[in-house]
Amino acid sequence: MASRPESQDTTKTPVGFITEVHGPVAVIACDTLPPLRQALYADLDHETFLFEVHQHLDKQHVRVITLHRSTGLSRGMPVYDTGSPLHVPVTAHCLGRLLNIFGEPLDDGAPLDDGPDTEFRNVHSRPLPLQDAVGAGEFLHTGIKVIDLLCPFVKGGKTGLFGGAGVGKTVLVMEFMHAVATLHQGASVFAGVGERIREGHELWHEIRKAGVLDDTLMVFGQMDESPGVRFRIGLSALTYAEYLRDTLQRPILFVMDNIFRFVQAGSEVSSLLGRMPATVGYQPTLITEVAEMQDRITSSQLGAITSVQAVYVPADDMTDPAVSAVLSHLDTTVILSRSQAGKGIYPAVDPLQSSCRLMDRHTLGAHHYDIAEGVREHLARYHELEDIMAMLGIAELSPQDRKIVLRARRLQRYLTQPFWTTASQTGIDGVSVSLEETLNDCDAFLAGRYDELSEEQCYMRGAIGKTSA
Repeated sequence: MASRPESQDTTKTPVGFITEVHGPVAVIACDTLPPLRQALYADLDHETFLFEVHQHLDKQHVRVITLHRSTGLSRGMPVYDTGSPLHVPVTAHCLGRLLNIFGEPLDDGAPLDDGPDTEFRNVHSRPLPLQDAVGAGEFLHTGIKVIDLLCPFVKGGKTGLFGGAGVGKTVLVMEFMHAVATLHQGASVFAGVGERIREGHELWHEIRKAGVLDDTLMVFGQMDESPGVRFRIGLSALTYAEYLRDTLQRPILFVMDNIFRFVQAGSEVSSLLGRMPATVGYQPTLITEVAEMQDRITSSQLGAITSVQAVYVPADDMTDPAVSAVLSHLDTTVILSRSQAGKGIYPAVDPLQSSCRLMDRHTLGAHHYDIAEGVREHLARYHELEDIMAMLGIAELSPQDRKIVLRARRLQRYLTQPFWTTASQTGIDGVSVSLEETLNDCDAFLAGRYDELSEEQCYMRGAIGKTSA
C-alpha cells in the first residue's frame, strides 16, 4: 500500500471519477481541477493506487500517470485528492534499507513511517536558494588510481560514468560506494532507475557482502513498473539524499544507475501524454527534465552531496541528445571503453577521453598536474604508434619512441586495480591506493625507475613503491 501522510489524507469526498484508461494513463473528470503534480489516489480491493497529475485537458478533465499497475482500474471509479504532491517518509534510521518510490520497504523490514522521528518530504522540493548553496571545491579521493590521477571526483560535484552495456559501470559505482563508506565515513543513496529485478537483487547482496550496506540506502524503481515510477524514482531517492545531507552532516554520495533510463521513462511518459517527439524521438522537454533533477544535487553549509551517475551510451554514440543533455551538467566525465575492457584493463577507463573541469595547475597543484599530463602524453603517443607497430613491429620505432611505448604499456597496466566489491568473484583482495602513492609510482614510471619491471608485475596490484622499496 502506498505511503500517504495521515495529516494530508482528506475526507472520503471524491475529487473526480475515471473516464478513460489507456495503459498507465488515465483521464479523470473533476469539478475542480487539482494542480499539476498533485498526487491523487483510488482504492481498489483494500489497495491504494496513486496517480500524478500531468496535464489539464480542459476545464473539467485532467490526464494522470499511474504510479502502480493499471490492472483493475475502470471507468467510473472514484478518485480522491491526497492534498499534496507525492511525499515520502524520511528518518535518520533509513540507512541500511531497501525502499521503493513511496518509501515502502522492499526488504521485509519495518515501515519507515512507524518511527517517532519520521517526517514526510515532498519529492518535488525546490533546489537550495543560491545564497545557501556551497560551490564545489576540494576533491573527493576514491582510492582508485586512474580516477584520482586523471579524472578526480569533485566533492559536491557531479560525475558521469559513460559507457555501453557490459563495460563495468555498475561495478565501478559499487566501488565508489565502498570508498565513501570506508575512506570518508560517509553514506550513499543508490537510485536504481529501471533496474532489472535480477540486477537489483545481486547488487543488494554484493553491497551487503562488501560490508557497506549499513551506510547505504537503496531506492528502486524496477524495469517492470509504470513509466511514472521510473520517471520519479530519481527524485524520490534525491529527497532522501537531501535529508541525510541536512541531518547526518556527513559526505553523501548520490548514485544514479542508470540516468539514461530516467530519460527513457520521460520519453515514454511524453508519448503517452500525446506530445510531439523532438530530436531522435526524444521528448521535447528533455533538457528541462534533466536540469530539474541536476539542479537539486547541491551542497549546503551542513553537508555535501557528491553525485555519480551511470550513463548508458546508445550505440556508443556520445553525440546522442540524451547523453549531451547530461554531459552539460557534469564536473567530471569518466568514459568507459569497450576496447580497454577487451584488453583486460579494469577499470576500463579511457584515460585520453576522460576529463575533469578542475584539471588545472592552480587547482591540482603543479606536482599532480605535471605527472597527470606526463602520463597522458605517454599514453597518447602509444595510441598514435599502435597502427605502425601492428604493421611493422616495435623494432622499427626510434629508440625514444620505443622507450615511451614500453613505459606507456607499463603505465596502462599499473592503472588497473582489483576491487573490494569483486573480490568474491575474482579471488583477489581489493586494494585502495592513496593519491600520494599513485603520484610517486607514476613519477617513477615516467622517470624510468621502474623500467626493469615486467608488464605482468604492474598488472592488477596496488602501490608499487611500498613493495619495491
